[in-house]
Amino acid sequence: MIDLSTTYLGLTLKNPLVPSASPLSRSLDNLRRMEDHGASAVVLYSLFEEQITHESLELDHYLSYGTESFVEALSYFPDLAHYNIGPEQYLEHIRKAKAALGIPVIGSLNGASTGGWTRYAKLIEQAGADALELNVYYIPTDLDLSGVQVEQMYVDLARDVKASVQIPVAIKMGHFFSSIPNIAAQLDQVGVGGLVLFNRFYQPDIDLENLEVVPNLNLSGSYELRLRLRWVAILYGRIQADMALTGGVHTAHDVLKAMMVGAKVAMMTSMLLEHGTRQLSEVLLDLQTWMEQHEYQSIKQMQGSMSQRSVANPAAFERANYMKVLQSFEMRTI
Repeated sequence: MIDLSTTYLGLTLKNPLVPSASPLSRSLDNLRRMEDHGASAVVLYSLFEEQITHESLELDHYLSYGTESFVEALSYFPDLAHYNIGPEQYLEHIRKAKAALGIPVIGSLNGASTGGWTRYAKLIEQAGADALELNVYYIPTDLDLSGVQVEQMYVDLARDVKASVQIPVAIKMGHFFSSIPNIAAQLDQVGVGGLVLFNRFYQPDIDLENLEVVPNLNLSGSYELRLRLRWVAILYGRIQADMALTGGVHTAHDVLKAMMVGAKVAMMTSMLLEHGTRQLSEVLLDLQTWMEQHEYQSIKQMQGSMSQRSVANPAAFERANYMKVLQSFEMRTI
């Protein structure tokens, strides 16, 4: 019998498939279907910081970055009264999800400053969430704000929220840092239980007919996996925090690669939005079939086996492989 179990944030999971935060989790029926089709845990859609601005004096400071030069900047924020349900309804949704499901339920807070987060982190814990994911979505626009200051915002946020709850806390972060290993180490040092690599920052587009900046959402593809594979592989064994790989997980092969570089879970959303929750069953079946064919007994057996510290050529994850790739492409085009 193949053992698909893994551990993440101190939780024992029956397999590494975890749907990430998305509108799908707003429906209890969808959550039940995810569980029925094999999800081992679920991250609920996010409660946005802007929804609790009346709790946060700091938010005015962070939202004002860059608005001295761009007076219309604040108008880009959506009307959150119609965008998502409010904080109290979110807490009730956690309670209902916990009552309806037999798998761990992970709450999600999306924002950039401490503000009311510590209070709502506690309330999310009290509502029954098994863990909390902080989805830090911050775009610095202030010319005077240094990279060090941006990193400190992440560290302060992680420290403050971690100190306010007993449940495990994970940080979902982007890859726009000068030194990903260093910010990962800083977050690890303040005791976060997990790092979710990486957040996908949605890019606005230009409507040429109406001359407007418009939101734009493209679902991920497996091609996006490579960035995540590289950094999970590099960080594996160097930090204590568990790592979740998210962005580009669509197939069993994607999940296998995530496990081999050292991730504890593979998170997915685009695949579910595109193909439906029943696709989880297909991925699990393909995962088991591949492991049987290649004589793997467990997920834990393969975790980290293709990390930088384990492969025969560690430089493949660094610059040394750069010229080799370019040379191989040049040879194919001649």
